Amino acid sequence: MALKLENTEKIMLPPEFEYRMRKMLGAEYEIFEKSLWEGPYQAFRINTLKADPKILLKQLPFPVRSVPWAQDGYYYGPDYQPGKHPYHDAGVYYIQEPSAMVPAEYLEAAPGERILDLCAAPGGKSTQIAAKMKGQGILVCNEIHPARARILSENIERMGIANAVVTNETPERLAEFFVEYFDRILVDAPCSGEGMFRKNEAAKAEWSLQNVEMCAERQDAILNCAARMLRPGGRLVYSTCTFAPEENEGSISRFVKRFPEFSIIQAKRVSGMMPGQADWTIEAAAHIEDTIRLFPHKVAGEGHFAAVLQKAGASGGFNFAGGGEETGIPEKDCKEWLIFREENLRVKQEGVYLAFGAQLYLAPCHMPSIRGLKVLRPGLHLGTNKKNRFEPSHALALSLHKEEACRTVNLSAEDPNLGAYLGGQSIASEGEKGYCLVLADSYGIGWGKRSGGILKNHYPKGLRKRY
Repeated sequence: MALKLENTEKIMLPPEFEYRMRKMLGAEYEIFEKSLWEGPYQAFRINTLKADPKILLKQLPFPVRSVPWAQDGYYYGPDYQPGKHPYHDAGVYYIQEPSAMVPAEYLEAAPGERILDLCAAPGGKSTQIAAKMKGQGILVCNEIHPARARILSENIERMGIANAVVTNETPERLAEFFVEYFDRILVDAPCSGEGMFRKNEAAKAEWSLQNVEMCAERQDAILNCAARMLRPGGRLVYSTCTFAPEENEGSISRFVKRFPEFSIIQAKRVSGMMPGQADWTIEAAAHIEDTIRLFPHKVAGEGHFAAVLQKAGASGGFNFAGGGEETGIPEKDCKEWLIFREENLRVKQEGVYLAFGAQLYLAPCHMPSIRGLKVLRPGLHLGTNKKNRFEPSHALALSLHKEEACRTVNLSAEDPNLGAYLGGQSIASEGEKGYCLVLADSYGIGWGKRSGGILKNHYPKGLRKRY
């Protein structure tokens, strides 16, 4: 069940919003408004890049139940705090609003594809897409706002994703580089945020009819760029967390009118999901009823809208932006890394080596040139060259499975030694000296370096915490 809000003043909805919603919902409005008095549902999604759901569900110290529209999504109760559990630090799951899991499911990402998440921060949908890709192909995750792009990059790292490129660009700039390049594009568009009213008081305070109109115009511009970047035959998923028809049925109808090569595909609906409504917008596109709406009085989640579109034609290859593929540097020039890999790893990662000063990255195979783009994370950060030695990155640790490291230290989530390690302390550890992959119940969580019966702490200072 959803939480009940207690000791809280009456939620004041903007009068213009209330008037419009009454017109839209009619007799259902009262129960809709009542739902806004309930607290939000809480859920997380298992990261299948790191964990087998069947095993993890037995390890969890709290009960869960399935989110009906997300393959690996689960609700948890209000008395639990999975964000404060070591599994969260290990990237074993991503805490995500349940309705927000819908768009990435509809994208139907597959291994080996070229996929763009155009408005990606904070990263919930990008990490959901990455799990579907199983480490194969190229995932470009873009966010226009620098601070949010950094949070996106941190979440990509925490979830152990190796084949993602994080960019901090405008959609217009990306569209210059990636003409008809992507197999699938997700546009989780910036919106007026009406669907988050019961989660976010600021969304109510900032709402206005003018903001709805401004968001609709911005969505049109973003979709124009997405249309340019999708290959013929490709799939585009558009989503918002608002109820406003101008930003939902309206945005899609205007888009299809501008780009008649796109058609709406019927989105799969589970119990409680509503179809899009033709009479809520002007000049509704054909099959607008095949889009979906989620209302908080009908589903166990917040307000969302999603549409699935397909571009006509068949792919005749794909285009690069002038620079072709990223060539990188030869493997033989990564001497310190090769020594580290030989001594500490049982796996040879595939990709293109990129050096930025002392920092070494492994970009996805066949990655297009990123010259001229603002890139925060050009693939997997392997580590740093330091005076004839190589220091592995935290990102590398989070990307590894236990069998891929030569030495491991496996600690139970309840073991005080794990809490000490995550707090930055060295711990006792007997065995062969050298770098060890520290595991929380067999899930990679960081590095330590063993010597003389002590595991010296290499957990990043900025992530350390007390348990």
